[in-house]
Amino acid sequence: MKETRILVAEDDANLLHGLVATLESEGYHAVPAADGERAFMLLKSERFDLVILDIMMPGKSGFDLCRAVRSRDETVPVLMLTAKVEEIDKVVAFELGADDYVTKPFSIRELLARIAALLRRARREAAVPSRSNAGPIQFTLGQVVVDALQYKITAGRRTLKISARELRLMQCFHAHPHEVLSREQLLNEVWGIDYYGTTRTLDQHIAQLRKKIEPDPGCPRFITTVYGIGYRYEPSPDEAS
Repeated sequence: MKETRILVAEDDANLLHGLVATLESEGYHAVPAADGERAFMLLKSERFDLVILDIMMPGKSGFDLCRAVRSRDETVPVLMLTAKVEEIDKVVAFELGADDYVTKPFSIRELLARIAALLRRARREAAVPSRSNAGPIQFTLGQVVVDALQYKITAGRRTLKISARELRLMQCFHAHPHEVLSREQLLNEVWGIDYYGTTRTLDQHIAQLRKKIEPDPGCPRFITTVYGIGYRYEPSPDEAS
């Protein structure tokens, strides 16, 4: 059976050693990186099944590394570690394509549960022979054209990259126009039924998605909030699949 390789980038030596030892005891092959530069070199030369990144590191930050990961691979799970409680850290992490985050101090049980959930989802997605099975390869959402093969959206002359999570959210909304989708439904569809987290993660992803597809993200026209329940996608009258 193929070993599961996990990169652990953390500049706190005690925490780094503890994480590596814990992951190794769980049967993973953990590769340590004590700073951002070392992690960057490893990411360039090796392949990992999951990447754990501390946000605040010397050299290159976790944000820099997350951006580097996503420039090469849209599918490898990225879990961010942060000692801060500021909302901006989590928002920026999701903007850059992170899949989940854990705020320090955290319990090892929670971290291991999140890692296991991310790996299960990644394996399920890898088993699907084509992204087109999840919906059309190209479709319109609001006023943007979504390219599911290249993970990008186009609005006029503007082209933006999208993350795997953003793509799956778009596919879900496109498949269910005018329907009220609960937060639990969307989490199950996009993150999987074994997601180990809160609906706040979904809300932050929706906020970032609106910045890319809405003319005015502060007053959304296409992805609207149904308070106390979830979200609804309202296609434009002339929208075509």
